[in-house]
Amino acid sequence: MKKNGQREPISDTMLLMSITIGIFLVLYAGSMIILGGGFRKPQMLFDLLNDNAFLLIIACSLTIVMITGSIDISVGSVTALVTMVGVMILNGSLAPFENLRLAVGAGEGFRIFMAAVMAILIGLAYGLVQGYLIAYLEIQPFIITLAGLFFGRGMITIISVAPQKAPQNLMDILQTRINIPFLGSPNKKGVIIPAHIEPGVVIALILVILVFILLRWSGLGRGFYAVGGNRQSALMLGVNVRRTRFLAHLCSSLLAGIAGLVFMMHVGAGNATNANASEMNAIACSIIGGTLLTGGVGNVVGTFFGVLTLTTIKAIVVASGLRDPWWQSITTGVMLCFFIILQSVVLSVRGKRN
Repeated sequence: MKKNGQREPISDTMLLMSITIGIFLVLYAGSMIILGGGFRKPQMLFDLLNDNAFLLIIACSLTIVMITGSIDISVGSVTALVTMVGVMILNGSLAPFENLRLAVGAGEGFRIFMAAVMAILIGLAYGLVQGYLIAYLEIQPFIITLAGLFFGRGMITIISVAPQKAPQNLMDILQTRINIPFLGSPNKKGVIIPAHIEPGVVIALILVILVFILLRWSGLGRGFYAVGGNRQSALMLGVNVRRTRFLAHLCSSLLAGIAGLVFMMHVGAGNATNANASEMNAIACSIIGGTLLTGGVGNVVGTFFGVLTLTTIKAIVVASGLRDPWWQSITTGVMLCFFIILQSVVLSVRGKRN
């Protein structure tokens, strides 16, 4: 865009997002050239999405609250709790839903529907409680969501101490492969195996688009940025700061609940370690994607590429022969520090020029 005959400068959000996209493209292209193997097959990229669709959703939820200058570290627990509840509904071990299923006389479709309903209800319940305590009672978000983290992990153990597994016939439905036309790679016999994605990826991509529309073109989205930029200025502009913060946390927990449903669709099992440390990975992905912890800057498209960047780095570590989990943790920490320093340097230099 041009203003008074001059091109309008790119925003901080767009600048940081562009840097993330560029780094991802360089990383993935370099992996294809240097490591080869699976990186040269289209399915490798789709598998990154298949395995991390739930992470993409909770990273979007973190992006929303971080844009408002807040934080939510309970999203991983919400995801794990929804996964356990959903699996137990599917296998009929959660008594109230088993009785209801028998009374209605429905079968597979009903159990899947009830698992989806419970995912939304659990997410909404978390969002209502945490959002009210943070926005209206003005309790520190870190403390409230930390309590939510512990509560969720504890509830998983109360619901079931033993790991749970969903019936295979239901998982066959939930994990139905969606083939990608014209994309595939030959196997050892020369037969072309089409690339595919899981239904959870479709759900995740739809949510990314919806969050993008919310942040880009809605009044609520503009309110998120205003509150994160400067609360006093937002008040002067007529933004209801408390309601905006409340809705940000409500959206975050709701997305975490849906992420739990997507995670259940992918793994088909529930236990106390589900989605362990996923909230930290989601924060890392959001930061890598250009979202600032100070608020007011962020973009869900950048978060999408932040997830791809982080998961690609982990895949590179594994492909390099460093399969021990701590190597992935070390790499994640190094990359997070790198992007934080990069953002600080870029914004500092840009501020001086302006």
